[in-house]
Amino acid sequence: MPNQLPHQITLESAIEMTTFYRQNRPDNFPVCETFDKAAVLKMLSNDSAVALRIYYGMKADMTVHAILVASDSKGNDILPMPQGHPGHGGHGHGSGGDGDGEILEDSIRCPDICPPDSPLNNG
Repeated sequence: MPNQLPHQITLESAIEMTTFYRQNRPDNFPVCETFDKAAVLKMLSNDSAVALRIYYGMKADMTVHAILVASDSKGNDILPMPQGHPGHGGHGHGSGGDGDGEILEDSIRCPDICPPDSPLNNG
């Protein structure tokens, strides 16, 4: 999956977008979610990982959460073996992976635990 986008935007664009989002955010959507660097690096350390993908999921209480997975060069999610899969012992191969897949969701979610004020979260 070739990267054809530069991904970077200006601070001004980020401020404009996050401000507009906060002004229109449904109550069950987070302002932001913070993930530990070590967890993200562990997930991306899979030899097949070339990208970080963010899915959005919803818990039974209707709160929306980011779900992070690595993806390979063909765009496949790199996932762990499903629980109960024969041979599952904490190790698994995702649809495109050649090693353990990781899925991250347990973030520090704002609200309730918010970062210090910045132009992106309290402008």
